Amino acid sequence: MKTVQVNVVTPDGPVYDAEVEMVSAKAQSGELGILPGHIPMVAPLSIGAVRLINGGSTELIAVSGGFLEVRPDKVTILAQSAERADSIDVQRAKAAKERAERRLREKADDIDFRRAELALQRAINRLNISGK
Repeated sequence: MKTVQVNVVTPDGPVYDAEVEMVSAKAQSGELGILPGHIPMVAPLSIGAVRLINGGSTELIAVSGGFLEVRPDKVTILAQSAERADSIDVQRAKAAKERAERRLREKADDIDFRRAELALQRAINRLNISGK
């Protein structure tokens, strides 16, 4: 089966670099499925999972926004943050989730609700992807 080169990069450095059969990602416009030979495009990503499918197995990467650039032979994901499922610190993600939920419940005047909502979405995404 044909493959496409995938690179996932963050400001902290590379997170993933391999050949896969299919990439599935959550763009702001909806779910995207990318196969080798896909037409070139750029799309902003939402907080969600990037699924990398190869040989019947699926690897998950938690991304917190960014951009997906597609070329026929290469997919580059430039993410604000990205973590492979096996490297997610579950305790840290749970603590972030609880902190964000507490901020949203308190409804204090000095709380930035949008920031707290995004923190909650990121934490939930990381927990879902870690499978715990």
